[in-house]
Amino acid sequence: MNYKVGIVSLGCAKNQVDAEMLLFTLKERGFAIVNDPAMADAVIVNTCGFIDSAKQESIDEIIELGNLKREGKIKAIIVTGCLAERYQDEITKQLYEIDAAVGIGANEQIADITLKALENNSDKPIEVFPDKLNLPLEGGRVQSTPFYTAYLKIAEGCDNKCTFCAIPMIRGKFRSRKIESLIDEAKRLAASGVRELNVIAQDTTRYGEDLYGKPSLDKLLTELCKIDGLHWIRVLYCYPDSITDELIDVIAREKKVLNYIDLPLQHCNSDILKRMHRRGDRESLTALLHKMKEKIPNVIFRTTFITGFPGETEEQFEELAEFAKEINFQRLGCFAYSQEENTPAAKMPDQIDDEVKQRRADIIMEHQQTVMADYCESLIDTDVEVLVEGYDRLAECWYGRSYADAPEVDGCVFFTADKKPAVGDFVTVRITDYMGCDPIGQRIE
Repeated sequence: MNYKVGIVSLGCAKNQVDAEMLLFTLKERGFAIVNDPAMADAVIVNTCGFIDSAKQESIDEIIELGNLKREGKIKAIIVTGCLAERYQDEITKQLYEIDAAVGIGANEQIADITLKALENNSDKPIEVFPDKLNLPLEGGRVQSTPFYTAYLKIAEGCDNKCTFCAIPMIRGKFRSRKIESLIDEAKRLAASGVRELNVIAQDTTRYGEDLYGKPSLDKLLTELCKIDGLHWIRVLYCYPDSITDELIDVIAREKKVLNYIDLPLQHCNSDILKRMHRRGDRESLTALLHKMKEKIPNVIFRTTFITGFPGETEEQFEELAEFAKEINFQRLGCFAYSQEENTPAAKMPDQIDDEVKQRRADIIMEHQQTVMADYCESLIDTDVEVLVEGYDRLAECWYGRSYADAPEVDGCVFFTADKKPAVGDFVTVRITDYMGCDPIGQRIE
């Protein structure tokens, strides 16, 4: 067999880990992996199906690959991931370009399905949708991130049942991996050159509840910090209800665990949070954030907000805007509510006009530009540790990320250097200015 296969992975980092496991399975079966889909015999699209914009991106990618197929450049298109799992009764009927539609529970069968799609003489597409809980939680991976950084997926699924979110119906119940398995995988990644480990799950702070009877992220992080070679450990996708004192203490104590908390809060008004099936209110969230600020030096908060949730009044939105100003989140994304079919929120009364939803999101983000500029201003004349990621030929300087910058979602630090650094190195940069929301500086030799 000399078939070449390419993969396009869309959406979140959790999906990217799934794609890396798909690549490993294919490679083990003898498929040649290519980076350019146009050079492949078969292309696998690992889709996102979370909100409308993500779904549209997946659909557009499939249609574009269909054009390559009609031109004879590729032979088969296999679609897996969240969009396929969510719309398994519709996807091949709506997108005739697809040769095989695969649910996430069939990921271990991807090599057989790809081979069958390539050699299928029928016009009828292949459809394979076993129980989503068959999705493997661990296994070999072909790392698709730069050699110095990787994701460690510690759990799958979600039990939070937020009324706006389709993830539980797509990915299934929350299920953690054992600490021993995660440590083994992290050691392999470190041995291969990974310096930055990004810990991910749909809700990382609930890690271990199903296995150990209580949240155990603090214990996992403590063990990860013992691994030689790892320099940064970043925790993403936390949930405020499960931020324990033990977890805060570990973040404050362990030098390898970055003082960066990704905490998608969505709102602060108690009535809106109840309608979202989330707990808390502005007072309790403010108290939690201040507690973390007091215990964790120079902590960076990343959060997301949803504006225009069904029934959100102008007064409730103003409370959210005031909350954002009070806390001054250094990293914040605000999204207009997306009405997702088959979610409880989609059926709620008092749906809000799209223009109003977007206007409210724009107001939050306009203020956020000021917050980020103020943060960059505060860095001037300070020294920051930067993970070198490359050289920008246009700007004629190097760039990388500080502890305040998660991969893909945050910005960069740009810097000049008398001595050429290597990609993957950690260097110290004296910040002298900023451009937009990105600090600028000079490497200190």
